[in-house]
Amino acid sequence: MITNVIFFAGFIVIFYLLIWRPQAKRAKEHKNLMGGLSKGDEVVTSGGMIGRIVKVTDDFIVLEVAEKVEVKVQKVAVTAALPKGTIKDI
Repeated sequence: MITNVIFFAGFIVIFYLLIWRPQAKRAKEHKNLMGGLSKGDEVVTSGGMIGRIVKVTDDFIVLEVAEKVEVKVQKVAVTAALPKGTIKDI
């Protein structure tokens, strides 16, 4: 009986350390990223599109992907913020 309890407790600890905690950390980082988006930031979307933010609303952002070419995407589609000047270097 005690062996089963120890095994179950060990399973819960491993589950927490390997799955739950890293996933919560990634979700928190993504939420901070979405909250910190502002006009002029350069970002990458989940589809691989790179652009500069022109307009920010509650749920959507408008990206300028080329000169005078704008695309509206959801904020949650942004996967990473790039350092300033990255688009010009590409």
